[in-house]
Amino acid sequence: MFRTALRNVLAHKARLLMTMLAVLLGVAFVVGTLVFTDTVGNAYKERFLTTLRDVSVQATPPYDEKAGERGTVAEDTLRRLQRLPGVASVTGSVEGFAAVAAKDGHPLGEDHVTAGGNYFPQADGKDTRHPLTAGRAPTGPDEVLLDTATAGQGGYRIGDTVRLAVDGPVLHKKLVGIVRTDDTHGSGGTLALFDDATAQKLFLKPGRYDGITLEADRGTSEAKLAAEARHLLPGDSDISTGAQLRERQRTEAAEGTRGLSQVLLVFAAIALFVGIFVIGNTFTMLVTQRSREMALMRAVGAERRQVTRSVLVEAGLLGLCAGAAGFLLGIGVAMGIRQLFASTGSGFPDGPLVISPGTVLISFLVGVVVTMLAAYVPARRAAAVPPVAAMSAIHTPPPARGLRRRNAIGVALIAIGVLGVVFTASSGEQGRTVVLLPAALLLIGIIVVTPALSGPAVDLAGPLLRRFGVPGTLAPRNARRNPRRTASTASALMIGLSLVTGLTVVAVSATTSLHERAENSVTADFEISSKNSGHLPASVHQTLAKSSAVTSSSPRRQGAVRIGGDEVTLTGVNPRTIGDLLDPSFVSGSLAALGSGGGKSLLIDTSIADIYGWTTGQRVPVVYDDGSRGSLEIGGVYHDDEYLPSTMMPLATLQPHLKEIEDASVLVRTKAGDGDAARRSLQRTLDQNPVIQVQNTDDLAEAAGGEAITLLLNVLYGLLAMAVVIAVLGVVNTLAMSVFERTREIGMLRAVGLQPEQTKRMIRLESVLISLFGALLGIGAGIFLGWAAGKLVSDSIQGYEMVIPWGRIAVALAGAAVVGVVAGLWPARRAARLNILTALKAD
Repeated sequence: MFRTALRNVLAHKARLLMTMLAVLLGVAFVVGTLVFTDTVGNAYKERFLTTLRDVSVQATPPYDEKAGERGTVAEDTLRRLQRLPGVASVTGSVEGFAAVAAKDGHPLGEDHVTAGGNYFPQADGKDTRHPLTAGRAPTGPDEVLLDTATAGQGGYRIGDTVRLAVDGPVLHKKLVGIVRTDDTHGSGGTLALFDDATAQKLFLKPGRYDGITLEADRGTSEAKLAAEARHLLPGDSDISTGAQLRERQRTEAAEGTRGLSQVLLVFAAIALFVGIFVIGNTFTMLVTQRSREMALMRAVGAERRQVTRSVLVEAGLLGLCAGAAGFLLGIGVAMGIRQLFASTGSGFPDGPLVISPGTVLISFLVGVVVTMLAAYVPARRAAAVPPVAAMSAIHTPPPARGLRRRNAIGVALIAIGVLGVVFTASSGEQGRTVVLLPAALLLIGIIVVTPALSGPAVDLAGPLLRRFGVPGTLAPRNARRNPRRTASTASALMIGLSLVTGLTVVAVSATTSLHERAENSVTADFEISSKNSGHLPASVHQTLAKSSAVTSSSPRRQGAVRIGGDEVTLTGVNPRTIGDLLDPSFVSGSLAALGSGGGKSLLIDTSIADIYGWTTGQRVPVVYDDGSRGSLEIGGVYHDDEYLPSTMMPLATLQPHLKEIEDASVLVRTKAGDGDAARRSLQRTLDQNPVIQVQNTDDLAEAAGGEAITLLLNVLYGLLAMAVVIAVLGVVNTLAMSVFERTREIGMLRAVGLQPEQTKRMIRLESVLISLFGALLGIGAGIFLGWAAGKLVSDSIQGYEMVIPWGRIAVALAGAAVVGVVAGLWPARRAARLNILTALKAD
């Protein structure tokens, strides 16, 4: 039987090629995921070994609660640490935010880490954390170092003047050196380094460091050195040995890659699940075509289990070949995934590909197991062929009772799935994980009843296809001839498109809601803020207010007050202009209250009102930050909105009590609106300061989550593309084998006058019909699942409303039609080229 299985594989190489491709792609996805995560994990390990190689003890002082800022270590403490026995070197670190602009003025490293720090030379004049690749170390306040990526992106060379900002006006520093960095600054971010004194002045205080690193002499215990250092450092300092740091970093890296690996493997499983339909379809057709052969084997003495084993061995050999090819392709997939994440600035370090023996074993196991699992039912069906069938060319078709039982099971699964999805979707965040089970049952139920749906669907399409003449009449009849096969082929496409549609519905609904809320709440053209989430100096608003391009502006100036035993942040705005810049939705009161009441009015959102039980007209006693007391009258309550401050009061009332005059942001309206020309005008007015960002409402919506949703959606599209490609291969395979099965029939049609071009059109129309049937099922299921997913995330996204992206759905349907045309090209060409006489003599 093994020789028989091997002979059958070799005899049907062309027919099994598409099946092998389906398994191959799924295996490649699994292998690519495993190789990618192993590679990233090893790269993290090597990077930590490099960056922490000289670290024996690392200490971070505790946060200064009284001052409300991070703790520091004095320079004299560092000198005392240097005198400890067993210390080879001590490094003091200073870290902060530093935005760098390119030579042409545009900011570098947007949406990534934009860091600044100190270059701390040891006795040999080098800082081992940042090896110099060119130039020298900075020695004065007007000099700076950049990492290689930042210098390259900005177009800087040694001797150029670098434009940067920390927390104020633009600074101009001379580039005196370029360093190599092994951390995340090299993955899309920027790094600017200064000498000790300059870095301390910019980021901390003179003579202070925010971290200390000790390197031990050979033979000195890290634990002993950490214990001795603890006596010299501030109490409650976070002190770790080098071994602890390396282990902690390895654990964090493993956790980070584990989550990503699980996500990728889920999509690999989807691809393999779709592949099962293709494999099952292929072996079902092969068994049907070889029914006389199977029956003859039974007639000459083969037992049922031997026939079953023959088909399973055939599937196993196919899976073995697919596993080997999938393993090789998976290496390429791993490289592609790494390149994809590198292009998004993920921060994953570079390193050589790591291929473990376990990955090799898994590739072959997955290929063989999945293929044999999909071929099991066809194998059992082959074994059930009665020996007497060897006397007939036609085997008895499955009884209708089997389809009725299947339909009943499918309807039950759909009902359970729909009820489960609706119930879990209505249960809020608690249903986010549970909803996966009923959603899976729903999709399985649809797959089960698809044969019953295929007939009515084909009948509905029949009148539309008659305009294509005889091919349009024959195509739906061919598609309806074997509903199980049509359903299985369409189901593979349905799975991929249902997931794509569901994700699209949620993503479009979320981004639309974010943009609509931003446009409705913020009527200003731009909001100017600091990239480091800090505050802007008051001079920014003063500069903008004087600009001829600005028609209206207001700062958002914040101050803390005590109300009862709680500290509440109040936001001061200009009551004369705020109505041009913000449009809160009021429950009671209005913006006009800010200009009345002698400047003692306070507007609050519903979240503050709910916490404290305040209502419009109520007077609230406050204690300002400078110790003075007063009272404010609630002039209105508006709906909570992430684009609006939670409180608003007249700026003139709040400002006298502030210790520092600085703004959280500045709102402006311009003569030129919110376009790019107006943005560039404002940036020039602000000296193109790289630390200042100028955002319109679209930018605010993107920052609130729209950009992350779009990026995630694009990544998921890429991952699901594998499943769609496998489904397309299934259409090609089904049609190709169907053509082989109908060789004699096609020969007869050709003999009675069907032209080659008509034959091609018939096959292509059948392909389009199957593809559109699967697409419509997938889109319908996807819209429902998108609704359910939207209900689950609506609590996290204010104002979420379901939006059906009809344009994208139309594109998906058009794409399915194109897929049908493309998938039918080869089978159609093969059918049209059949020799009529040879086809008429076929069995």
